[in-house]
Amino acid sequence: MELKDIRWKQRFENFQKAFLVLKNSVQQKNYTPLEASGLVKAFEFTFELAWKTLKDFLEANGVDTKTPREVIKQAFSSDIIKDGHTWMIMLEIRNELSHTYDESEANKAVNIIKEHYYRAIEQVFETLGKNIND
Repeated sequence: MELKDIRWKQRFENFQKAFLVLKNSVQQKNYTPLEASGLVKAFEFTFELAWKTLKDFLEANGVDTKTPREVIKQAFSSDIIKDGHTWMIMLEIRNELSHTYDESEANKAVNIIKEHYYRAIEQVFETLGKNIND
């Protein structure tokens, strides 16, 4: 087993842990401000691990990418990501959320994470999970 192959699988394990935290968070119905903030942070952390896992997976398969945007485009072209548009929006939102905090924006983010972003991340998690034993 090559180092690149091991690396993406190790990264996937961390992605899996973060994904499960996000999954538990989105199942909640009502959020206190602290819980909403926690969900937003779980999204940010999970998104970060998701694109880095994709990068390592692509590298293990001979595709070199540098930036998150390149990784997302290549993963979409490789049919790993089904909804490239949502992933590009998530990239922009993640950047905005990590640099500012506004309670009304956080509340909007909670809704969109639950309604759209979680499913996009879940799809990639499931797709990569099918490749973990290869």
